[in-house]
Amino acid sequence: MSKFQLLLPRMGESIEEATIINWLKNEGDEIYIDDLVVEIATDKVDSEVPSDVSGILIEKLCKVNDVVKVGEPIAVIETENSLEASSETKPVLKPEKPENKVQEIIYKANKIIESPKNYSTKKNYSPLIRSISKKEGLSESELEKIIGSGKEGRVTKNDLLNYLSSKNKSENIDLSFSSNIEKDNDGIYEMSRMEKLISDHMIKSKNESAHVQAFIEADITNLCKWREKNKNLFQKREGEKITFTPIFIMFVAQVLKEFPLLNSSIDGYNVTKKKNINIGMATALSDGNLIVPVLKNADQLSLTGLVKKVNDLAYRSRNGQLEPVDTQGGTYTISNVGIFETLMGTPIINQPQVGILAFGAIRKVPSVIETDQGDFIGIRHKIILSHSFDHRIINGAMGGMFIKRIKDLIENWETNMSI
Repeated sequence: MSKFQLLLPRMGESIEEATIINWLKNEGDEIYIDDLVVEIATDKVDSEVPSDVSGILIEKLCKVNDVVKVGEPIAVIETENSLEASSETKPVLKPEKPENKVQEIIYKANKIIESPKNYSTKKNYSPLIRSISKKEGLSESELEKIIGSGKEGRVTKNDLLNYLSSKNKSENIDLSFSSNIEKDNDGIYEMSRMEKLISDHMIKSKNESAHVQAFIEADITNLCKWREKNKNLFQKREGEKITFTPIFIMFVAQVLKEFPLLNSSIDGYNVTKKKNINIGMATALSDGNLIVPVLKNADQLSLTGLVKKVNDLAYRSRNGQLEPVDTQGGTYTISNVGIFETLMGTPIINQPQVGILAFGAIRKVPSVIETDQGDFIGIRHKIILSHSFDHRIINGAMGGMFIKRIKDLIENWETNMSI
């Protein structure tokens, strides 16, 4: 018998620690290679840690809510095979006995053919899910009916809140839960882990960056007509809905090439210009929180490619299926606040970036139209763009010219352009 230490794996260059949020295995449980052992949360996304070996979990080294550094041990697994390791290298497993390998293959095969309903078992419900369901008086049978969108079909917080929302439409219930919330008569409660992270991130950005805002209104009539004419054709051909977000991202990616300083980051007095154009898109979650998945090399994608990537990231964001890599490496961010019918906003810069662009609601308004035959009043679709930029390196002229160029691209959209 030998003991193997399961380490917190590296999940990306910018992630140095994670919080333990739920143990999926208990001490004494039998574990096979690639079995998921524990759920963790970073400042970006939640994910799970698989086992590198087969054996018995004999000790949990961390408790729920503990913060662990990358590379630190989180559990001890006892294996049947001897381990060879030095103090400078990771333990390496010797070849397994044939009979153990056969057992492992059979085990994995059984996992593949299991019915999805078998995943939603009691041991796979996180403490948060148990806490919320207890507060709402949900029975075990009701929990089993909820279709989980998490990995291996586990029920996530969003799944449960969506279920409760549909069940209690007429009851005006409060769905702002946290794993350790205790509300008093005045409605005071502790922020959830995600709310705390967002709060700290926003305060840090306001303290570090010299925020300046610039606004411009664009006539988006031609683009609206083009989308209306082509959206059904596009969905039939590609199986995807085409929204305005990927089109906006296409504009931003193009203009960032013309204003490369806006595709940079600041660290103290050092400015790093980025070669790749990786655009983050702020995405609202059903629980009111926000996450920013990133479209890597957005300038190299066609409009069709952008549509598919945007839809995929938005779907996985709202269903808790993002990987840490999906939220890393952003060089500029956009926020489509118009989906909430907001006219415009003053977004906070996503550190360490130097700019963020918000697209407001598209609305029909009476407008003066200039022609060779004179001016007249007509109904046009208008949108307000609001650009927040870091005045430490982006001056007002550049910040204004940036959105003026995007306005020009919007207004000069060809209605007969093929899709």
